[in-house]
Amino acid sequence: MAERDLAQLLTALSPTLDETRYGFACIQAEQIPASLAAVALGSFRETEGITVIAPVAALNKAHVSIDGEYTCITLSVHSSLAAVGLTARVTTVLADAGISANVVAAFYHDHIFVPAEHALRAMTVLQDLSSNHRD
Repeated sequence: MAERDLAQLLTALSPTLDETRYGFACIQAEQIPASLAAVALGSFRETEGITVIAPVAALNKAHVSIDGEYTCITLSVHSSLAAVGLTARVTTVLADAGISANVVAAFYHDHIFVPAEHALRAMTVLQDLSSNHRD
């Protein structure tokens, strides 16, 4: 069952790092190559186009420009979409460490995209958040 209690969520964060390099790109719907759509981790339709999150290698192969390379940290705790405060707490501790965070909430887990060069430090920050919350 999905967890809503913030204290329980923080205690059970269990962040896991996907070391794949991801990029964010904005592409017009009619311009998304099928090969890219097949490997995209996620997408979101906006007025300006469709934001696609996909492996950098696939974006480069499709000749799509990106703004930076990111790794994905998944919070393995099964968080409810109705949980209050988890995103705020996680992004605050990362911001305090000088790490930008782009959060994607999916049905079971939250996924935090951080600049690839800060991935290991972000993992430490999130593991500390979880450990210190147990005290």
